[in-house]
Amino acid sequence: MAKQISDLKLGILGGGQLGRMLIQEAINYNLTTLVLDPDTDAPCKHLANYFECGSITDFDTVYNFGKKADIITIEIEKVNIEALEQLEKEGKQVFPQSRVIRLIQDKGVQKQFFKENNIPTAPFQLVNTREEMRHSRFAFPYILKQRRDGYDGKGVMKINHAADIEQAFDAPCLIEEMIDFEKEIAVIVARNANGDMKTFPMVEMEFNAEANLVEFLISPSTYPEALQNKAEVIAKNIASSLNITGLLAVEMFVTRNGELLVNELAPRPHNSGHQTIEGNYVSQFDQHLRAIFNLPLGDTRSISNAVMINLLGEKNHNGVAKYQGLEKTMAIDGVYIHLYGKKYTKPFRKMGHVTVVDQNRESAVQKANYIKNTLKVIS
Repeated sequence: MAKQISDLKLGILGGGQLGRMLIQEAINYNLTTLVLDPDTDAPCKHLANYFECGSITDFDTVYNFGKKADIITIEIEKVNIEALEQLEKEGKQVFPQSRVIRLIQDKGVQKQFFKENNIPTAPFQLVNTREEMRHSRFAFPYILKQRRDGYDGKGVMKINHAADIEQAFDAPCLIEEMIDFEKEIAVIVARNANGDMKTFPMVEMEFNAEANLVEFLISPSTYPEALQNKAEVIAKNIASSLNITGLLAVEMFVTRNGELLVNELAPRPHNSGHQTIEGNYVSQFDQHLRAIFNLPLGDTRSISNAVMINLLGEKNHNGVAKYQGLEKTMAIDGVYIHLYGKKYTKPFRKMGHVTVVDQNRESAVQKANYIKNTLKVIS
């Protein structure tokens, strides 16, 4: 008889907030969870059945940790791929597959994958040094991205003119044409080993210009149904082309003339899906578990309008986190607070998120704006 989900051990590489919310869902299935993270105070530490403090980029550490689990997944892409490949060779199940993580770790390889598979994306050029940037075929301004290790707005620069190149990353990078986009949107798609796929409704994102982080996320989108369907088809086509098992978040731009361009991929639960915990029939975390354990995928429909606000550390605050305005926020109907268990705050650090659900979209947005100005993470 095949093992049930509750008989299996799930290993998670990374013990941050995504792992924490995944474990909160895994508890409902009596899953045994094992977590590896370099931070002794990682948010997952007290929720996992087994927690190990160690490097997720070290071969031996990841390999030895992975041998303890039946299925291994990630909450961050910056992991040791060679160890995961070896574990796969020895029969361990790794989802998303190590080949998918390898592709997505390198934004240059990711963009080449888009080009080879006719996935719409911004024109780009790969460069290795500042000197190569000086001879770029792109007109100023353009966007410069480090090919590796960029996340949450880090590793991205706008190059306005030639003088900016002197302060640019002197490393393998990706140059992208500056896109005059109207909105950044995202679609999360889940795919299990049977090849079954389901997409969550398209969401719209509003960014904090200073931190280059998502500040608001609004679900579902109010764009025309035809555009939303097109975005979902693109996400499914990418998941099929990758033959991925698990979740895939697909971030896209809606251009001024109504075209869709794929920006980046994340092969895991993602910031653009946090609102699904209260706003959809199935959450992204439940869906990820269903996908990697090859179970029936859940109902992704929206229950209500939902607005997610990222709770970021305030500027000029470093130290033990304090939450100002928490009671005022909790007094609002339809508000759900998620704190990530991080002891220390620093400017723009993700400390939690708040989701507002309301049958009236305008009311949900108004409440979110009030919370943005009321709930602060200080030291």
